[in-house]
Amino acid sequence: MPAPRLPELTLSRSLPRTAEVLIVGFAADTVVGLPDTVANALRKTYGAGPDEVAATFGATSKPLSTTVIPGAGKVTLVLVGLGDRPVDELPAGELRSAAGAAARVASGLKHLTEGRLAISLDRSEARTVQAVAEGLLLGAYSFQPITTGDPADPKINEVSVISRSTGKAQLAALEAAAIVARAVIANREWVNQPANLLYPESFAEEARRHIGSRSKINIEILDEKSLEKGGYGGILAVGGGSERPPRLVRLSYAPRGAKVHLGLVGKGITFDSGGLDLKTQAGMYTMKSDMSGAGAVFAAVRAIADLGLKIKITAYGSLAENMPSGSAYRPSDVLTIYGGKTVENVNTDAEGRLVMADALARLSGEDKPDLIIDVATLTGACIVALGERTVGVLSNDEDTATAVLEAAQAAGERFWRLPIVDECRGFLDSEVADLKSGRSGPGGAMTAAAFLREFVGETPWVHLDIAGPSFNDGKPYGYIPSGGTGVGVRTLIDLAQQYAG
Repeated sequence: MPAPRLPELTLSRSLPRTAEVLIVGFAADTVVGLPDTVANALRKTYGAGPDEVAATFGATSKPLSTTVIPGAGKVTLVLVGLGDRPVDELPAGELRSAAGAAARVASGLKHLTEGRLAISLDRSEARTVQAVAEGLLLGAYSFQPITTGDPADPKINEVSVISRSTGKAQLAALEAAAIVARAVIANREWVNQPANLLYPESFAEEARRHIGSRSKINIEILDEKSLEKGGYGGILAVGGGSERPPRLVRLSYAPRGAKVHLGLVGKGITFDSGGLDLKTQAGMYTMKSDMSGAGAVFAAVRAIADLGLKIKITAYGSLAENMPSGSAYRPSDVLTIYGGKTVENVNTDAEGRLVMADALARLSGEDKPDLIIDVATLTGACIVALGERTVGVLSNDEDTATAVLEAAQAAGERFWRLPIVDECRGFLDSEVADLKSGRSGPGGAMTAAAFLREFVGETPWVHLDIAGPSFNDGKPYGYIPSGGTGVGVRTLIDLAQQYAG
């Protein structure tokens, strides 16, 4: 699967002469970031100032609203609503979303014949330059349909971020934006691939290709024979019903000077039918996205290495396809997880926690990181609790949970803390094994997290349930497209930056 080509990013103090479309802000009924040359062109064309022209075209300050104004000299304007606060009070996350919403509109304009876009939001700090550039790249993304024809050319080829300051900090921010956006888009591409093309073996090879031979990341892929020899009973059980055998991918990154060891685990169910506890047709349709957690981990590790962050990382992606067949695992089966703990399986559609358990047990027991973050499309219960745009955060350690929530806020991703209440452990008691995989009924997200907690020992750990926001089957919003969203990637990167110092 070839990686999509990102637009070329540049930083400029003024509007490039080649720009065809210019994005500016509209805050408190005032046009923000408009170069003087373009303002003069508007006066010449419409006989009024920029604010009056914007009002004539129906522009509004409503966040993420967009208005197209042609005839501003050689460029077409796209105004994006920034709300009623002064632009210098807007957080980077809101600017990222605004840039993404405007980029999606701009990419569909007929005026964008050469794909040359510029943006000016009158903010020049390095962190806002990065946020705006990320938003543009992420908002411009669209998944290429799988057809017999040639792939369509990218709609946006060049992006210029206009900033009064173009020093080393801003240039570094622009480079970081490209690395981060590339990581998010890689995850989106994997999520959007149909399950007949992305399955455990091919996904593992995609991870190998994405990591690349020139990176400082080591990759190990365990096939079904190695998994059986090593005693990975969870992954083998879940993948046993499919003709496509499971894989466990291990990534390690250990730069000199690293003082913190971060462990990551991602759920990689490339398709979830529910197994013998079969899902409904409607519930099954988007289950190609059930590998989003592993995709987030693979993409984030590569970005962390590309950014040169001094933090040691050991990461696992547990890859399997959950299918019903004569060789599928059953409710009431007793499975032996890596390291020897036995689990009575309750529901074959609660498969994610089983493949995660193998990886968590190895990571905590052998690699011994300082903290563990796992990322998984784990429970529908989390969607019931938090909706489709918020990640559930469950943890055994207050400080680590706080660090994750702060990283999410910096990344502009919506996370919310949920508890693991004491009675959840009782739901895991089994009469035939060390523990059950859970129970059906209320509190499913908490019970699933309580199960995972059994495999991390005393290591500080945070579980991210991304079941809702990993896939958007509605209309695009902000820099979020329809389909795979890439949620979690930027938070993992920001967390690594936080610990790397």
